[in-house]
Amino acid sequence: QVQLVESGGGLVQAGGSLRVSCAASGLTFSNYGAGWFRQAPGKEREFVSAITTWPDGYTDYTDSVKGRFTISRDNAKNAVYLQMTSLKPEDTAGYYCALRSSGWSRRQSVRDYDYWGQGTQVTVSS
Repeated sequence: QVQLVESGGGLVQAGGSLRVSCAASGLTFSNYGAGWFRQAPGKEREFVSAITTWPDGYTDYTDSVKGRFTISRDNAKNAVYLQMTSLKPEDTAGYYCALRSSGWSRRQSVRDYDYWGQGTQVTVSS
């Protein structure tokens, strides 16, 4: 049984930092590309960041978080992380990690991810 469990969300002031984590189990983690998405109330789930399978390490970010967020993965721990700095109120959302077996070209597509976590809430106050 595949499980993805996010943690690390919380309330932070604008300009602050948070790191959200995602622990995977029940699959061969290193075989999957990983991504982070977010969803604010009343809005569609949107792509935030993605990282390839090991050992390529290619990363991608949506424009609004470039230079502020960093995605990484630790295959030994079956984990993927999203370090968020210079947080803004508009970053407030539920953050979801996901794994995909599809290729890099599909990294921004919600529908191309195979497994999803339950989400962790990030709230940035102004």
